[in-house]
Amino acid sequence: MALSDIARLVTMTPPIQDLEGKKVLVTGAASGIGRATATLLAAHGAELVLTDIAADGLGAVVDVVSALGGTVLAQRAFDISDYDAVRAFGADVLEAVGPLDVVMNIAGVSAWGTVETLTHEQWRKMVDVNLMGPIQVIETFVPPMIAAGRGGHLVNVSSAAGLLALPWHAAYAASKFGLVGVSEVLRYDLRRHGIGVSVVCPGGVETNLVNTVEINVLDRDNPKVRRGIDSFPKVSPEKVARCIVDGVVHNRFMVFTSFDTRFGYFVKRKFALPYEIAMRVANDRFDYLARISERGRA
Repeated sequence: MALSDIARLVTMTPPIQDLEGKKVLVTGAASGIGRATATLLAAHGAELVLTDIAADGLGAVVDVVSALGGTVLAQRAFDISDYDAVRAFGADVLEAVGPLDVVMNIAGVSAWGTVETLTHEQWRKMVDVNLMGPIQVIETFVPPMIAAGRGGHLVNVSSAAGLLALPWHAAYAASKFGLVGVSEVLRYDLRRHGIGVSVVCPGGVETNLVNTVEINVLDRDNPKVRRGIDSFPKVSPEKVARCIVDGVVHNRFMVFTSFDTRFGYFVKRKFALPYEIAMRVANDRFDYLARISERGRA
């Protein structure tokens, strides 16, 4: 095999090098990372298709984008775990504006707990929203991109919990590890169609999700527990949005938003024993917070 053939297999020209005029779907656009990404895309001249389960928040984002001089081609409030709603929106978008150039799966929910405290409903919700939701968006919006034959890009927002065995994240990790796996397969499947794939793995982010995440066992009103939660490093949603856009225009597969997650993933792959120790220490820390909560309720 010639060197030129090897280079062709290893490298791929970014399908989307400029977002100006590109039609971009953003799920979870009403708040947090989705909102920050939508407004940044508008600043880059992208034409937006927006959705979120929160109708009021979605309307507010549409107003912000319009105030920035951006274009919202379509918007609708619905639950992405509702297959019929996703398919109906996809059909309407395809008829109204045609195939999209970029699809961004950002919407998500979170719940933490030990195996004996997680409810079946929490397990189900994590998988339905965080994994099946993006899958339903992919199967609705990506085939028209393929048929259009002009390339494109797919973004799936996973989590540090999609790479690392974070304490009490079993249900959340089930969905986020799954999304990393889907993304890795599609990275190669979609390459021949000129469609790039990015999987974004944020650590802590300063969003409402952090403040509203369901944490079984812990008493979030306990000041020591609150300080323990607040001590975890976090980045702004605006920084995550910049990382997402950078990942698209440079066709990066694994997109990190902070050093801690990048370093943790490196250690996991290269140094098994230190990774094992770090995960045990993290688990002990969560157990300590649980004991504080239990003493506070006694």
